[in-house]
Amino acid sequence: MATLRFSAIQLAQSRKPIEIFEPKKRSEIFGKNVFNENTMRQYLTTNAFDGVMSSILNGKKIDRKIADQVAASMKEWALSKGVTHYTHWFQPLTGATAEKHDAFFETIGGGMAIEKFGGSQLVQQEPDASSFPHGGIRNTFEARGYTAWDPTSPAYIYGTTLCIPTIFVSYTGEALDYKTPLLRALHAIDDAATAVCKYFDKNVKKVTSSLGWEQEYFLIDKALAASRPDITITGRTLLGHSPAKGQQLDDHYFGSIPSRAFSFMRDLETECMYLGIPVKTRHNEVAPNQFELAPIYEEANLAVDHNSLLMDIMGRVAMRHDFKVLLHEKPFAGVNGSGKHNNWSLSTDTGINLLGPGKTPMSNLQFLTFFINTIKAVYKNEELLRAAIASASNDHRLGANEAPPAIMSIFIGEQLTNVLEELEGVTKGKLSPEEKTDLKLNVVGKIPDVLLDNTDRNRTSPFAFTGNKFEFRAVGSTANCANPMTVLNTIVAKQLKDFKIEVDALIEDKDLKKDEAIFNVLREYIKSSRNILFEGNGYGVEWEKEAKKRGLSNNKTTPEALKAKVSKKSIEIFEEMNVMSKKETEARYEIEMEDYTMRIQIESRVLGDIAGNHVVPTAVRYQNMLIKNVTGLKEIFGSDFEKHAKEQIKLIKGISAHIEAIHEKVDAMIDARKKANKLDNIETKAKEYCKNVKPFLDAIRYHCDKLELMVDDEIWPLTKYRELLFIR
Repeated sequence: MATLRFSAIQLAQSRKPIEIFEPKKRSEIFGKNVFNENTMRQYLTTNAFDGVMSSILNGKKIDRKIADQVAASMKEWALSKGVTHYTHWFQPLTGATAEKHDAFFETIGGGMAIEKFGGSQLVQQEPDASSFPHGGIRNTFEARGYTAWDPTSPAYIYGTTLCIPTIFVSYTGEALDYKTPLLRALHAIDDAATAVCKYFDKNVKKVTSSLGWEQEYFLIDKALAASRPDITITGRTLLGHSPAKGQQLDDHYFGSIPSRAFSFMRDLETECMYLGIPVKTRHNEVAPNQFELAPIYEEANLAVDHNSLLMDIMGRVAMRHDFKVLLHEKPFAGVNGSGKHNNWSLSTDTGINLLGPGKTPMSNLQFLTFFINTIKAVYKNEELLRAAIASASNDHRLGANEAPPAIMSIFIGEQLTNVLEELEGVTKGKLSPEEKTDLKLNVVGKIPDVLLDNTDRNRTSPFAFTGNKFEFRAVGSTANCANPMTVLNTIVAKQLKDFKIEVDALIEDKDLKKDEAIFNVLREYIKSSRNILFEGNGYGVEWEKEAKKRGLSNNKTTPEALKAKVSKKSIEIFEEMNVMSKKETEARYEIEMEDYTMRIQIESRVLGDIAGNHVVPTAVRYQNMLIKNVTGLKEIFGSDFEKHAKEQIKLIKGISAHIEAIHEKVDAMIDARKKANKLDNIETKAKEYCKNVKPFLDAIRYHCDKLELMVDDEIWPLTKYRELLFIR
């Protein structure tokens, strides 16, 4: 193994940046491999084009005849670009994307063949539903499931395959993917937000949820990654002592991008341009070998698809550059992990950002309405929002003095805090003409001053307002954005629906004017939601104590957090908003609990293997070298040898102690794992793994890392942090 390590280091050191083709203008290649609106205008008949656009904009069902026309045009376009296969591309509950490729090729007899692709192949396919996570929705002998075309996300070409974004549902119609609940949630927020918008502008017919994700990741040389079994199997290092220099000098953040990484980024961005993924920003992140890229905002469903596609493309492009991309939230101990900030907002078909302060009192009243309702929604459902970003890997990152804590809170900045305090003091009930004027001019009318740079940032806040959007900062880097976006859009939709009911009741029952009714409801929302607002340091112990006093949850582990998903309250919200049935919600809970258990189980097995088959034998080998040295010293110095072999003997004893501890803890971990594996209830099993298996990972790692400092570097089998993080 030591030979493998040093060979990998030598290979990594010899790498040179790969020269790649980069177009002069990216705008010229943007979306070239996408069956987007521009391409459809060229290939579709007017009737077919109008049918597809009506489906995209208004959600109308596409007629089968039109589907046949679209399929024929897609095939013609794809064949012109050298495509040979097509696939329904979907996002099952594995956390990865899925695809099965079928050739356009069909035989027609007489030794002849044609390229065939019709509306039936475009609209629907039938993968094996029982082979994907289903949470008990499907039995093994009930294998049928369907993928169905999602026209709102355009088909694209990757390599020689036409990829058609689809939903994935069971034979009986339950959602088995991330996309289906997201589409339902987006429909719910559209209906609820549009209804509220009509208080301010009768012309609003549609509200769209937008998302701008920021993807953080690590780049590790492929050979170095291959020399580490833990990275290869789990995506993170399960052991390894911190290097003398990590990120403490802050010299990597926003620094000059290393040449090999820069070459990878350029290649990746070119791929993204062809696929219509509007990536715009790239930079070094805080930790060594950590980077970030971010796109221009898009409609939420398309943005989710693009992020899922991007994560797949990153791995493929990285292979060309002899890199391995690590998307794990915490691949290295002692340095920052990776997140995926979800920047969320709502906009109307009239071009208004509903979370952007306006230039008039009326537009700012609209802004305050959506701003305060979002705060209220998060406050009422903070545990569900925490559950939306829960995973075994994200547990390592949340609250680790580099990312938001597990406590959900909202940061809005000093200026908006003052605005809410003033609004809270508004008189309840009918307002006098003077009060109305004072309110609109002195409170609502001054909000245009809240510019982007007037709202400070708080990196410890999991949910922060940043000028014209909310930034959900607690999402993990490996996560499918659909999960948090489904929950966020659902709870805000539910809140807006309740808000309208309350306002309408005040208008009808209390004979209040529209503005008075809105102010009265918002005033009560501010009072009742005050506990979720926090402007201070989310990392401090003081905040944990304060949050507990405020009644906020602090679910630090995934088994604790996920429980909120299947609470009576959460199930009722999902059902009321037609996002997920009780059966679908409970299935997801079971799938995520099982995923958590399996990941801890795999890490436990991998660490036991590395400790027993790599670390301990190497330590024994070095110990034997020391013993031979001490024996030689005894032959030379006789009874006086201990004075000359003092340090060697100390090392021998220390190594023995750590070897003994490793054996003892690995055996105990295996026993704990066996005990947990006998449990049938997935919830109980997950908790058992969390409480009684997971702690051994850190305990065993401690002794392995101590041995790394003791054993001769020449024989240590595992590539070290200083090599993984600093070799370019």
